Amino acid sequence: MSTHESRSPLLPLRNEAYRRIWLASISSNLGGLIQGVGAAWMMASISTSENMVALVQASNTGPIMLLSLIAGAIADSFDRRKVMIAAQLFMIVVSAILTLFALLDLITPWALLAFTFLIGCGTALNNPSWQASVGDIVPRADLPAAVSLNSMGFNITRSVGPAIGGMIVAAAGAAAAFAVNTLSYFAINYAL
Repeated sequence: MSTHESRSPLLPLRNEAYRRIWLASISSNLGGLIQGVGAAWMMASISTSENMVALVQASNTGPIMLLSLIAGAIADSFDRRKVMIAAQLFMIVVSAILTLFALLDLITPWALLAFTFLIGCGTALNNPSWQASVGDIVPRADLPAAVSLNSMGFNITRSVGPAIGGMIVAAAGAAAAFAVNTLSYFAINYAL
């Protein structure tokens, strides 16, 4: 193929390793967004403070902002696959405990913030390793398309995740949204 011919933007999906992790990442992102809806709804149910509801989102995204540089250094210094597995296993445990607390009606506003903060820490650890590993998985010529597919997958989940989360919360409650998130982490661990 000459350098003037365009490459298919879907070409990275022919790479089995990339395709598996890409689909699993979409699943994990979707689960996280569903969990976010459940957490906001639960906080609105257990606290009369609108500030506490706002803190749910801050407790989830704050660690990403605060820990990204450190997590990037970890991604560059250690086996990225192992870092992603560790982060995903950590988030499975935290999400499972959150689900259990919600099912047993043990959740308090501060406990909910702590759980969402810990999930945010896992996300902060996972994301740089995932982003950097794309270059390890696909050929350099396919890297722009792979990065575009990652962005597309993330934006699709950002578009539909909250709506799906709302339907789950309306039908089965916040604990069900937390359980869906817990299950979503298994897909990426399987893919890794």
